[in-house]
Amino acid sequence: MHDMVEMAKAGEAGLWDITRDLAFQRHAIVNVFFYGTPGAGDRSWVLIDAGLPGSAGRIIRGAAERFGEHARPAAIVLTHGHFDHVGAVRELSERWNTPVYAHPLELPYITRRSPYPPPDPTVGGGAMARMSPLYPRGPFDGGDEVHALPSNGMLPHMPGWRWIHTPGHSPGHVSLFRDADRLLVAGDAFVTTKQESAIAVLSQRPEIHGPPKYYTTDWVAARRSVEALAALEPEIMATGHGRPLGGPAAREGLRELARGFQWEAVPMDGRYVREPAMSDEQGLLSVPPPVPDDFPKVMLGVAAVAAGVVAYRRRRRAVGLRPIRG
Repeated sequence: MHDMVEMAKAGEAGLWDITRDLAFQRHAIVNVFFYGTPGAGDRSWVLIDAGLPGSAGRIIRGAAERFGEHARPAAIVLTHGHFDHVGAVRELSERWNTPVYAHPLELPYITRRSPYPPPDPTVGGGAMARMSPLYPRGPFDGGDEVHALPSNGMLPHMPGWRWIHTPGHSPGHVSLFRDADRLLVAGDAFVTTKQESAIAVLSQRPEIHGPPKYYTTDWVAARRSVEALAALEPEIMATGHGRPLGGPAAREGLRELARGFQWEAVPMDGRYVREPAMSDEQGLLSVPPPVPDDFPKVMLGVAAVAAGVVAYRRRRRAVGLRPIRG
């Protein structure tokens, strides 16, 4: 069992304090982070990620409660551009007239230029993975104020923080780290719940896992990213999915994940296990062929059997209700 970060709920909008200047808000399956001290005021805070589509109203209410009525962020920083992290980004950027920052390799996916690679529903073994072909994969429209993160590794309006390129889950994925207190916002480079499982997502049982399998398209890069983050020895680790964890047990859990990544995180087989998707600054270049998957045929067979049973029972009931002719 990993150490839970001691948190305090702040306000009716569902914000939880992680530290004095970092809070998070859970949106169904994903977390959104608010950096800045309470009451900081207009242009004195930063939003990290932008949740699912339809999240804007709740994020705005959370910002108003924490920083003051009509307090706009100085920036929106994206760990990456998957649908559950950019759902409200354009609406918020336009409403607040706020610039959006992401890694250069992530820009094609949030500036209408390229879709992400297809997910792999055969890995992970849970309902979230099986439903992944239904998730939007872009191209997404982040608005007219999308910019590349500074090349020096610094984060706009977040003094003392730096961004670290942690690809694998997506080409331009970044994690955010503050050296002073070893506070890590890891995005989906690793997560603290088994994101492939709907039951685990609902229960939020604290467990350190590799990146969500169904959307990870380069497993060699993902392993290197986890190794780099484990080497930072974070005191507190906040991820895109799951509860924040901290302390010695959580650090050891992250080290164990890094040491055993090939066995603990990488699927036995899968579309991107055999070879990664290829991309560049313009977006997606190529993807490997899908692996054989009998699950849709099995489910079609199950559905056909179920339909037959229902039809049979209806016929039996119909026969039983016929009037007796004398």
